[in-house]
Amino acid sequence: MTARVPVLIVGGGPVGLALAGELGWRGVPCRLIEKTDGAIEQPKMDLVGIRTMEFCRRWGIVDWVRDAPYPPDYAQDYVYVTGLNNYELGRETFPGRGFEACPPESPQKRERVPQDMFDPILARFARSFSHVTLHHNSELTGFEQQADCVRATVRDTGTGETQTIEADYLVGTDGGASTVREALGIGMSGNPALTYTTNVLFRCPNFSELHNKGKGYRFIFIGPEGVWLTVVAVNGTDRFRMSIVGTPQKITHTEADIRAALHRAMGREFDYEILSVMRWVRRELVADRYGLGRVFIAGDAAHLMSPTGGFGMNTGIGDAVDLGWKLEATHKGWAGAELLATYEAERRPVGLRNVAEASRNLRRMLATRERLPGSEIFQAGAASDAARKDYGDWFAAIMRHEWFANGVMLGYRYDNSPIVWPDGTPAPPDVSHPYTQTARPGARAPHIWLSDGRSTLDLFGRGFTLLRLGAPPPHAAKIERAAAERGLPLTSISIAEPKVLAAYERSLVLVRPDGHVAWRADTEPNDARALIDVVRGQSISVTQQHREQTS
Repeated sequence: MTARVPVLIVGGGPVGLALAGELGWRGVPCRLIEKTDGAIEQPKMDLVGIRTMEFCRRWGIVDWVRDAPYPPDYAQDYVYVTGLNNYELGRETFPGRGFEACPPESPQKRERVPQDMFDPILARFARSFSHVTLHHNSELTGFEQQADCVRATVRDTGTGETQTIEADYLVGTDGGASTVREALGIGMSGNPALTYTTNVLFRCPNFSELHNKGKGYRFIFIGPEGVWLTVVAVNGTDRFRMSIVGTPQKITHTEADIRAALHRAMGREFDYEILSVMRWVRRELVADRYGLGRVFIAGDAAHLMSPTGGFGMNTGIGDAVDLGWKLEATHKGWAGAELLATYEAERRPVGLRNVAEASRNLRRMLATRERLPGSEIFQAGAASDAARKDYGDWFAAIMRHEWFANGVMLGYRYDNSPIVWPDGTPAPPDVSHPYTQTARPGARAPHIWLSDGRSTLDLFGRGFTLLRLGAPPPHAAKIERAAAERGLPLTSISIAEPKVLAAYERSLVLVRPDGHVAWRADTEPNDARALIDVVRGQSISVTQQHREQTS
């Protein structure tokens, strides 16, 4: 039996589900296959980043995420300790998710929603579209590319029956051991083993009553050997994840090791139930290519990074959004011949950037293994109190790079993209904190609250948006006419509010479907058709010529 679908997605984790939802939202039929039954033994992520929440806002599912069962009043503190019943070295205080305010640069904020809560939300969103189908227990066994399609063979893991699916395009969101990436022969570059780590999911309903450190999201344990362990509140009630951080040397921790680590962390024996143990390798790898021909990869299939910072899934959802609008443009016929090729050109540099930042965060945490604590911080007394404060202040200062990272989540830019028309302005610094919004071409379009209560971000998403800013607004008939001639979906919006013009710095700003600025100026270009052809991926060589002229 052979089926036909525009897009076949292989892998049903959060990135695959997000891509299915994004395509469904854009009216593109797709099928997602997942070889497992979808059950999540250990949530691999628990932070829905601020940019992902902006995408959820666009999709109309913010309330679903906000109403996830993670308790809104559970404190999100990061606590540095020698032991739960020993000394506290420092603390970065954050309120519960229900009480944290949105930052000035976004209408949203991060949300603490672990994977076993977030994946069902994304699946519900994807299933809300009749032209999206999700199939579990369905495994890709092979595929071949042809001139006009990809022919994939899929096996039902329960019955053993096989089916052929013909797809215009195939996307592998099938994780770090990606079958799709391996079949394409794409390698990965970087460091394959930063640490060998053991995660232990355990249940302890009275965990917070067993020590005097109060509630916190993450406890980081520092011993004479430096940071050796973390404990995370997975669901804000009774489930916790202990991670024995490990080293680049492979060690297989036994059950006795695991129980000894739990008792050392608490400072005494206590009652708990081990739910699962997962041994994994912290990696620093980026795929050498993000696809070949009609087949693409996204998420962990394209980049593997340390979870320090929570960038992994959020980077993958950024992949899905970038690829999603380009697949829509191709499916609906207004894409240029080179548009899909720009997926790699835009997203691979972001993968390299975010993988490197995650590794820097790991090195910051493990800096305690270079600057080992003195024995006095584990002893009582006034002199030891002073030593603990000194060491804790030092550690807290370097860890703030990880805790305050809106610059990483929101500040990625497509500066050198062939479908972004540069304006010759200098690139702002790329730092994790503070994040400063910019409307420079390639950047995420800034958030500004409008007088009617909407965010400027609410104006973007379905197609291209042309902002005409100022009073009176500038003319843009040539751009509008060129877009219509090419079939490019364009909404022209006039805004007279001075604060929007101040943030965007030009009176004409063209924003892409993914919310990134494609072009800006104070007057229309002489050749509006050339601009439209560039941003839809038809004449990308023009961008390079312009970039050379303005550099």
